[in-house]
Amino acid sequence: MAPDPWFSTYDSTCQIAQEIAEKIQQRSQYERKGEKTTKLTVTIRALLQNLKEKIALLKDLLLRAVSTHQITQLEGDRRQNLLDDLVTRERLLLASFKNEGTEPDLIRSSLMSEEAKRGAPNPWLLEEPEETRGLGFDEIRQQQQKIIQEQDAGLDALSSIISRQKQMGREIGNELDEQNEIIDDLANLVENTDEKLRTETRRVSLVDRKSASCGMIMVILLLFVAIVVVAVWPTK
Repeated sequence: MAPDPWFSTYDSTCQIAQEIAEKIQQRSQYERKGEKTTKLTVTIRALLQNLKEKIALLKDLLLRAVSTHQITQLEGDRRQNLLDDLVTRERLLLASFKNEGTEPDLIRSSLMSEEAKRGAPNPWLLEEPEETRGLGFDEIRQQQQKIIQEQDAGLDALSSIISRQKQMGREIGNELDEQNEIIDDLANLVENTDEKLRTETRRVSLVDRKSASCGMIMVILLLFVAIVVVAVWPTK
């Protein structure tokens, strides 16, 4: 796997800052001896410009890595702290360069031998969690990619669940619409049946009244016939 470009850029930027500190100290020594420092001044100015560009590149790389989720938020914060230290160091180096004849303690302390560098603590291991302690940069990156993939898988699963629930909601909505249509049909049927029932009731009532009238007429006719029969029936 190719090394992380942010780490390689950070290492080269630290080397440039170290070189600038050494050049500034060398210029101070030349000045104390009364020697010319024009060439060193030009070199330091060019190195400071290079340092500024490298720091800008680190900021851009970090922003892209965080925005595209190539690294975790914890890793992004850690890199930002290192970047802030570089920016502070650049500011002090620039102040030392412009303030000729003075050399801040930070510049002197940065001039370490190779043995001191090897014995210095790794800033990436300060306050480092157990799961990444002792791992190399590539291993940490792989671990971060794995975490991101797991998060993506979880988001995919959540998206699938939401999609299923949305589909169920649509199906329930469709079923409710069908039930509402059935209820409307039943209501219309009941209304029509009720109207027919009232109509038939009125007809039955009319028939009953007519039947009662016919019955009275028949009774009267029968009585009349009986009277006539009695009247004309010969008596013995």
